[in-house]
Amino acid sequence: MKRVGFYGRVDPTRIEEYKRRHADVWPEMKQALTKTGWHNYSLFLRPDGLLFGYVEVPESLEASTAAMAHEEVNARWQTWMSELFEGSDVPPDESFIELDEVFHLD
Repeated sequence: MKRVGFYGRVDPTRIEEYKRRHADVWPEMKQALTKTGWHNYSLFLRPDGLLFGYVEVPESLEASTAAMAHEEVNARWQTWMSELFEGSDVPPDESFIELDEVFHLD
């Protein structure tokens, strides 16, 4: 498994809505994430809208995102969530910026 950290930016005026939507992620979305190999997936959000994500994937974030693109529920979810992100003309999961891992303590 590859450990991946990434970030994005939620519109600061929409943070509470972002939190509400993630408090009740659709069961079929969770199933699709599991099916496509997403493990230990967590999202963290600062008050200014900076979003940090962590996930463990079989190959790469790019490959796992590509696998999710084949899941019908993902298209619906990304469309629904896109209005909450700042300045992006692409679905949120295509705008995340991957971070280099520089240290890991096992």
